Amino acid sequence: MPQALTRRTLLKTAVVGAAAAAFSRRTAAQASSKVVVVGGGFGGATCARELQRAGFAISLVEANAVYTACPFSNAVIAGLRPIEAQQLKLDAVEKGGIAVVRQRATRVDPQARRVILADGSSLDYDRLVLSPGIDIRFDALPGYDEAAAAIMPHAWKAGEQTILLRRQLEAMDDGGIFVMAAPANPFRCPPGPYERASLVAHYLKTHKPRSKLLILDAKDSFSKQRLFQAAWQDLYPGMIEWVSLSSGGKVIEVDAKANTLVTDFGRHKGDVVNVIPPQRAGEIAQVAGVADRTGWCPIDPVTFESRLQPGIHVIGDASIAGGMPKSAFSANAQGKACAAAVAGLLRGKAPAEPKLINTCYSLVAPDYGISVAGVYTPRNGLLADVEGAGGTSPVNAPPSFRAQEAVYAEAWFQTISREVYG
Repeated sequence: MPQALTRRTLLKTAVVGAAAAAFSRRTAAQASSKVVVVGGGFGGATCARELQRAGFAISLVEANAVYTACPFSNAVIAGLRPIEAQQLKLDAVEKGGIAVVRQRATRVDPQARRVILADGSSLDYDRLVLSPGIDIRFDALPGYDEAAAAIMPHAWKAGEQTILLRRQLEAMDDGGIFVMAAPANPFRCPPGPYERASLVAHYLKTHKPRSKLLILDAKDSFSKQRLFQAAWQDLYPGMIEWVSLSSGGKVIEVDAKANTLVTDFGRHKGDVVNVIPPQRAGEIAQVAGVADRTGWCPIDPVTFESRLQPGIHVIGDASIAGGMPKSAFSANAQGKACAAAVAGLLRGKAPAEPKLINTCYSLVAPDYGISVAGVYTPRNGLLADVEGAGGTSPVNAPPSFRAQEAVYAEAWFQTISREVYG
């Protein structure tokens, strides 16, 4: 115990000393540096707060007054949670000294280093951080457009679509079929479709036990597959059918009028159909010229600076982050690392290589959680897994362990929400 206290004291002294030294080095150039962050989700809001704490004046551009969080939104669909529990505001961020610009960023001029807003005004920057999340690719799946999404919701951007899918599930007759189309990689939240299938199955088992759930997948494997499938066998035997890519699971066309998904092997009609289509980086990343032909944004894994446009950094779901998955935890970690890099660059210092952590919890039932964790570091121009540093929940864990992981999942969401928005 005394040894631990000594270490803690030494660490505290070192941190205080470093902070004092950093404060003394704050120059007029730093005070006049202009940093603009676009996107008020877990990545952008985190980055803005970290840069503000480092002494920089920050403008955070976010058009939405309320940010509806995707983590735990599957529980909303299954009737386990109100949508209001997902709604977060930037009020505390603004009160903390960050200029929140409630506008939509429509264009970026990289040469002039300027962000143009929807009302025609603009913001100049020395460094720009984009955290735009994802957009649905309505051009990628024949038959699936915005009109089709009003019939077959994707619910992959939380909010109105989440509520729509919940209402469709509630209205479905007992004995109905819930059909889901899962996309090929990469996409936001790799375990998300399978958590959704699990919680929908929980709802059906509880309220409509004669119903079935069909997953048509454009992949032959998925995140936490052994854990999910073992749980399905225990909790929902005979209710969930997963069809892999090699078994004909890839959806190639959507017939919204018939509520039907088409594969190379046949047509699958559902009473409720949830299409999770291909995705890409949010629109502002496309118009800023930081997205490549894949629709995602190549970055330097140390600084998160775009490989296509100097002075622009991209974090969160929009970035090509190598082995690091697209998740809220990743966005939060990247926001912190990017802020440190931007602060260093504006002070004329070479940024240190980051080590980033991601933990992803999934609920299979309200009292049944599973998780995967990883540590990532720059290697060969990408963020790569640190071998042996991560892992998943044990396959044969007892119910008490699964229940505890469900508690941890809720605690994680509350903690990150308070940290970023509280």
